[in-house]
Amino acid sequence: MSTFRILLITPPLTQLNTPYPATAYIKGFLSGRGYAVTQADLGLELVLRMFSAAGLKRVFAEIEQGHYELSDNARRMVRLQRSYITTIEPVIRFLQNKDTTLAPRICHSRFLPEAARFDNIADLEGAFGTMGLTDQARHLATLYLEDLGDLIKETVGPQFGFSRYAEKLALSATSFEPLYEALLAEPNLVDRMLLELLDELLERVRPDVVGFTVPFPGNLYGALRLAGRVKARFPQTQTLMGGGYPNTELRQLKEPRFFDYIDYLTLDDGEGPWLRLLEYLQAQAERQTELVEVQEVVSQAVRAQDPPALQYIPSETLRQPQHHGLVEQAKLQRTFLRNEAGEVEYVNYPHADIPHPEVGTPDYSDLLLTEYLSVIEVLNPMHRLWSDGRWNKLTIAHGCYWKRCSFCDVTLDYISRYETAPATLLVDRIEQIVRQTGQTGFHFVDEAAPPLALRDLAIELLKRRVSITWWGNIRFEKTFSPDLCRLLAAAGCIAVSGGLEVASDRLLALMEKGVTIAQVARVTDGFTQAGIMVHAYLMYGFPTQTAQETVDSLEVVRQLFGAGIVQSGYWHRFSMTAHSPVGKNPAKYNVVAIGPEPGNFAWNDLWHDDPTGADHEQFGPGLAKALYNYMHGVALQEPLQFWFDFKVPRATLPRQLVQQALQEPGKPDVAKQNLRLFWLGNSPEFCLTDNKKGQRAVLTFYEQAEDFEVKTSPAIGEWLHQLLVQLSADYDAKILLKEAAHTFPTKAAGSSFESFLASPTWLLLREKGLLLL
Repeated sequence: MSTFRILLITPPLTQLNTPYPATAYIKGFLSGRGYAVTQADLGLELVLRMFSAAGLKRVFAEIEQGHYELSDNARRMVRLQRSYITTIEPVIRFLQNKDTTLAPRICHSRFLPEAARFDNIADLEGAFGTMGLTDQARHLATLYLEDLGDLIKETVGPQFGFSRYAEKLALSATSFEPLYEALLAEPNLVDRMLLELLDELLERVRPDVVGFTVPFPGNLYGALRLAGRVKARFPQTQTLMGGGYPNTELRQLKEPRFFDYIDYLTLDDGEGPWLRLLEYLQAQAERQTELVEVQEVVSQAVRAQDPPALQYIPSETLRQPQHHGLVEQAKLQRTFLRNEAGEVEYVNYPHADIPHPEVGTPDYSDLLLTEYLSVIEVLNPMHRLWSDGRWNKLTIAHGCYWKRCSFCDVTLDYISRYETAPATLLVDRIEQIVRQTGQTGFHFVDEAAPPLALRDLAIELLKRRVSITWWGNIRFEKTFSPDLCRLLAAAGCIAVSGGLEVASDRLLALMEKGVTIAQVARVTDGFTQAGIMVHAYLMYGFPTQTAQETVDSLEVVRQLFGAGIVQSGYWHRFSMTAHSPVGKNPAKYNVVAIGPEPGNFAWNDLWHDDPTGADHEQFGPGLAKALYNYMHGVALQEPLQFWFDFKVPRATLPRQLVQQALQEPGKPDVAKQNLRLFWLGNSPEFCLTDNKKGQRAVLTFYEQAEDFEVKTSPAIGEWLHQLLVQLSADYDAKILLKEAAHTFPTKAAGSSFESFLASPTWLLLREKGLLLL
């Protein structure tokens, strides 16, 4: 076990309901290598400190002393401060699921003080439908917190945001100057609370290294504020940073002042670079300790006037090599640092990456798992999953198996390097995390989870009788057959999200999405029929997208919701990034990059002109309004012009486009000879009965929701019984349909296997859970 003490910090703010997994991943990996690691989510801890009775008293006191120019809304809240201070801790306990009996008071009495976020509550009540009392109360409590967040942002913490803390300072920040000025300014109340939490943590851990994960722009300011405090209090402590924001935005970093706060910035997966860094830093620390000890011996000898004592010290120890550190520093991996000349240097020795199966199991052990808040911000079903409930986050594979989409950062390592882990190892990790956290909910955070890896994972979960609830991102590709969807549902899948993007076949081909509208319709229908919620990522403003194509895309979305095969969605405006195929070669997509020019700091989001496309910006409000109503089954028959306050073209697509795609017949089972048989049910009981027509075989199935019988001839019944018993007892038995055909009793049954595949007996079993995968 290393004596090096490592502290990993998630700075404010990511999510309130569950920890961001980066520190848990690094802790799991480094702990397995013998390092002593502590982790903390200071975003959560900041919220808990601020949104307490003591915290709000400090907020209101500072507002009153600060002579702020208050809006009418803020002035009202200050007048109601006693109500806020009285209610805040009960509300936090309620959102932590520690006191759910508060729900009736929140919903049916004037318990919560109300400000601007409650203005549209009458409209929202209709959207809840038959949602339970607790859910309604959670949504109201979330509005209450957001009101307080608005007050803080208007007064004592101008950069505050529950998920976008000081985000504007980091967005498209080609210059470090605005961020640097903000960091040099006197800390505001929010900053001071954050720094107080850090001081307590530093006193408790006394770390040699403090590492920060910065997944989003809204984490950067907090991370640098905290790093500056570490440097001020413990100058010898080394500060490290990694995460999604540096990986995309800081790949061309040249700003030396950044390293006043952070000693080392690593790119892409952290396991390899941090392992090299820690080995280097520990060697440096040990060398420094040796030199201090030698200097003490020399000093004692000089003070004692005993020069002969010096002969027992090796001469190479007395001489400190001038380049001792530089040789090792050159072996660092994917690491920015400031060299002795004061310039930013990127060191990337070609070490092999840590393989995905060797990154270890995320370790959530010292995070405050019972303190997270389950909030309901908006009434979007998928966003509800994102913000409500504690989800263990895990990746099935590293990178993206498709990695062709032209709008995506496919040139970066986190997408381009695709590696899988065996299903057995994944389920080992799942079981370990469940034991550690006591939570069985999982969010698989892959860019796009591979369908075959999901299939193997589902089978392994069923084989081991591991019961979890999970959801994740996919591509709407044809490999997700109705049978595979049913398998995933049986293994605990409750929702998937995938990119429909522009919902135009021309543009889908241009962005190399690898799907068509008809294919998306059939795949989403398969998930829906299996009881799995479907969320569609939608995009508008892709290069060359015309007004006609935008309206046609909305028509496709209308039909998907009208058919009930997509239940949730969200429109994103296309953004051109430096690491995407569009950003790398804008001329190919008929757009022109118009800035910003690369600076010394961040560079990723690019401004562009789309001379042949529509005026994309004007479509945004109408698209969002239409989608919100479609999600709630409202106005699905209204003409598309209804959603826009300017003239738009009529849709050119057939109004039955999606229905026609759903009615296209799939392959018959006889054409699926190379697929594997899988039985979701239990072993049936078998018996023979006599009737006037002779002997009949009866297979009786006892299942969760119902019991049912299959009656057939004795030969077929005996064959079926043997097959289903084997399938239900041995999940490793990979029996292909064509292999089952070889054992089918054709002569005794008096019919061919092909005929049997069209029989009522076979079709009933297929309906009840006999899958072809």
